[in-house]
Amino acid sequence: METTRKLIKKQSLEKLYNQLSATRKVYAPVIAADKQVEYKYNPVFAEITFDHIRSTLSVKNVVFPKVENLFFYSNEKTESTITDIDLNKIPEVVLWGAHPCDNAAFDSLRSIFEWDTKDEFFSKRMEKLVVIGLSCHLTDSYCFCTSVGLAPNSAKGSDILLSRLQNGDYQADILTEKGNSIVNSFQDLFEPSSGEEIVIATVKQKFDHKQVTSKLTGAFEHPFWVENSLRCLGCGACAYVCPACACFDIQDETKGKNGKRYRSWDSCGFGAFTLHTSGHNPRQVQSQRWRQRIMHKFSYMPDRNGSLGCVGCGRCSSGCPVDMNIAEQLEALQNI
Repeated sequence: METTRKLIKKQSLEKLYNQLSATRKVYAPVIAADKQVEYKYNPVFAEITFDHIRSTLSVKNVVFPKVENLFFYSNEKTESTITDIDLNKIPEVVLWGAHPCDNAAFDSLRSIFEWDTKDEFFSKRMEKLVVIGLSCHLTDSYCFCTSVGLAPNSAKGSDILLSRLQNGDYQADILTEKGNSIVNSFQDLFEPSSGEEIVIATVKQKFDHKQVTSKLTGAFEHPFWVENSLRCLGCGACAYVCPACACFDIQDETKGKNGKRYRSWDSCGFGAFTLHTSGHNPRQVQSQRWRQRIMHKFSYMPDRNGSLGCVGCGRCSSGCPVDMNIAEQLEALQNI
């Protein structure tokens, strides 16, 4: 649909939130006791922050949970049964105040979970999700969204995108039918656009992702990987905070005659991720696993999925215990 633009005043924003949270689960950012930013379901409006740069964890768990049951089973003497998950019980969720980098990651995840066989769990959660995004008016040195083709006010992935105005009110860009449905349901809270200029952050471009992808084509055996992975602990922190990483493991958990199968987040940076039952491991050392992470996001995904596996949020760098800065490494890759 064609994008339409409205104005929503600050006091109306609170009314919108309260009315949405009365009938749906609303996932919104708050400042936790340890001063970290985290997302919570249905916090009171006064708790919500509009001035965060990034949350510690991404918001991907609304469509790709950390742990998700796939089915339950029972092994009785006379009969074995499998009980499927009722996907119709997945609730409607409004993601409130997520920044453009996080929202763009939903397209990256979709390109993975729906690229050949559609993952019914992911697809149903996406179907039930409405994204009310928030443009960035603050930034820091870890941000590099402009290097991967995005911007602090990118509309990609949002159903409604809020952008702060100089007077503290918000411009609302209505981008999809889901967003339009919200506006139509609460028409009294939205007004004609004022045309006032938005407050938007500036993010310096650090590299060109197309040049990086081009360089990676012939860089599989380049000494760069060993030189730039010596600090890597293989802890997986970068994957767990990343909004676009989709590696998972599948396990069975049994108690007596009953059990469940579930999937949970995993990381290609772990030594056991590619370990075969024979004992062979095609990625035996950390440099190979670090290479896989970069190649997958900037070479394999563009080639196979038509998308990047990175949105420039900077979480992997800010959360790395040994200060491996991915933007700096990609800039170096561009110049090899």
